[in-house]
Amino acid sequence: MLCITMKTAVLLILLNTISLLTFSQWVWQNPLPQGHSLLAVCFTDENTGYSTGEHGTILKTTNGGITWNLVRSGTKEALFSVCFPSPQLGFSVGSHGKIIRTEDGGASWSAIEGGTSNNLYSVFFLDKDTGYICGENGIVLKTTDRGLTWNQSGSGTALSLHSVCFTSYDTGYIVGDSGITLKTTDAGYSWKQWPSGTWFGLKSLFFANDTMGIAVGDNGIIIKTLPGDTSWRILRSGTPVSLASVFFNSLQTGYAVGWNGTIIKTTNGGTNWSTLSAVTDHDLSSVYVTDSGKTVAVGNLGTMIQSTDGGLSWDHRSKGTREYLSSVCFVNPSQGYVVGADGTAMKTINGGAEWELLNTGTNEDLTSVCFTGLNTGYAVGFNGYITKTTDGGIHWTESVAVISDNLSSVDFADDNTGLAVGWDGAILRTLDAGATWTRLSAGISEDMLSVHYSAPGTAFVVGRNGRLLKTSDNGNTWTFLISGTQGSLNSVFFTDASTGYVSGENGVLLKTADGGVSWTVLQTNTFYELRTVFFSDPNTGYVVSDYGMIFKTIDAGQTWVEVNCGTPNFISSIWFTDANNGYAVGMFGTILKTTNGGDVFIGEPKPVVEAFKVFPNPASSMVTVDWGNPSAGNHFIEIFDIKGRLLMQENISEQSSRKIDVSALPRGIYFIRLSSENGIAVKKLLVG
Repeated sequence: MLCITMKTAVLLILLNTISLLTFSQWVWQNPLPQGHSLLAVCFTDENTGYSTGEHGTILKTTNGGITWNLVRSGTKEALFSVCFPSPQLGFSVGSHGKIIRTEDGGASWSAIEGGTSNNLYSVFFLDKDTGYICGENGIVLKTTDRGLTWNQSGSGTALSLHSVCFTSYDTGYIVGDSGITLKTTDAGYSWKQWPSGTWFGLKSLFFANDTMGIAVGDNGIIIKTLPGDTSWRILRSGTPVSLASVFFNSLQTGYAVGWNGTIIKTTNGGTNWSTLSAVTDHDLSSVYVTDSGKTVAVGNLGTMIQSTDGGLSWDHRSKGTREYLSSVCFVNPSQGYVVGADGTAMKTINGGAEWELLNTGTNEDLTSVCFTGLNTGYAVGFNGYITKTTDGGIHWTESVAVISDNLSSVDFADDNTGLAVGWDGAILRTLDAGATWTRLSAGISEDMLSVHYSAPGTAFVVGRNGRLLKTSDNGNTWTFLISGTQGSLNSVFFTDASTGYVSGENGVLLKTADGGVSWTVLQTNTFYELRTVFFSDPNTGYVVSDYGMIFKTIDAGQTWVEVNCGTPNFISSIWFTDANNGYAVGMFGTILKTTNGGDVFIGEPKPVVEAFKVFPNPASSMVTVDWGNPSAGNHFIEIFDIKGRLLMQENISEQSSRKIDVSALPRGIYFIRLSSENGIAVKKLLVG
């Protein structure tokens, strides 16, 4: 439900029309039903359930979790908790004090003012009128009017509070960081600390009845309280893994979930726990058990699993690859290909409605794909890997390795003639449809990142340190062009023999109208790194950037409009088959499609992004993450591999940068995510 002041019927109709016309038409094609991390799940009955997560994600099922559909939340904040006190009335809370409310079973949501900008981690309702929220910096909120207004309640602590639960109108409990547990016996007017016996952070709290409570948290900690207890008892979980959520469907039977897909179960009230067979290696954030015993868990990168036999077996309700996808190309409006990390390749023959995994026969990271016809295509990747298919991706044949350097990009002028470029100045050429490849000499040592043919025999190559090269004789000789920048140039694309575009670091976007003799700087009004540039016709073009941002022009680059494709995920490549139908691929298996030219989110909030730099990049030992402002509060650094697995994390305060040792990481592609009160941003890191 939109919060609209109704002045006239005409104005209302106009606003509704604008909303419909400008709501982004980018839809998830992989993973399905979507790829944002899920943070909470709950059910109102056996069939109806909800899951919330990052970037304002809300999913709803009406068939017991068999299928889930995206619901528009009206926010891009992370939603950490969801609660429905009745089938129609529901609440979700999240980052930066976000509270949203529905009165129609999740069909529409409206924002509620809570009077705080602190992150809100948990919401709990006793009935339709009375509810509580807890969160960052000891914040506790209470409502007695169906969530329309909220009042703060003094918790007596500045620690973050992660979970709240009430057993009666007077008695409630809260758990949080550093093992803090709070209890109220006067309906939340005052709170007193209750000894927990642990310093480990507590993330989730559940009461199986009025007196038996269980809390779980970091390092596998589980604590329990029983009737007459004046403190908590520490239980043995049997796992050192941090636990994020706990739920009991009886006094004896309960489940807890956590990092690395950990699921543990008890059948004797928590005295003993057994680890269930692993069904995913993604972190699990929340678990819920329905009255019939159906168990649903959700987590990282949209993971959704479900069991109907007490956890003996699990069904995946989310599907698709989570590998990093680096490049996309289409040979016609229906048939397209995507390649990525760990030898991943996918194909669609119905405009992306379905994507089929292909067997490339390699585990090398693939960085670029190019097809010269309906069935003949090439992919290049790390360690000089080149492979070819002549049957539409069913079979792939590896070429004899010419170099060991990583290859970044491949393009063909015709069926026989192609170029591939890569690190350390590598430029390779084939004149016989990939049967043999020869290394060319261009007198450069910088990493080359993109190659594109503007006409038969004429190609352009761009790379680090502002390198911009041109050949007019199929690579026999090369001319160094002046780009006007020392930053990395990431992509080059020509719409005809004369007109071309180059994108790069610090928002650099260049255009030539004379075949590369001279270049002019185009204005996109961004300082973020610009990656792949692509034009669907001479006037209509796109360039992708950080945090899922895409810039679009319809006047051959004179003006650019920011497009938000609906995800903060790193987008690496974009392709349009015509003016309306386009595809964006990238981090964590993201494949998105638009059918309206990727038009903008008019009237929707722009994402808040934390600006930072990563250098050197590529790196082999130490890498510096620099955000430049030591007074900007706490910063949280996370490093993920291309499968979305968290490898490192650090919480940093009162600093402007941090050096990180990456020498132990295998050579490959990684992602650094920086989070702070200023927002979130992700950058790609190459280790090699």
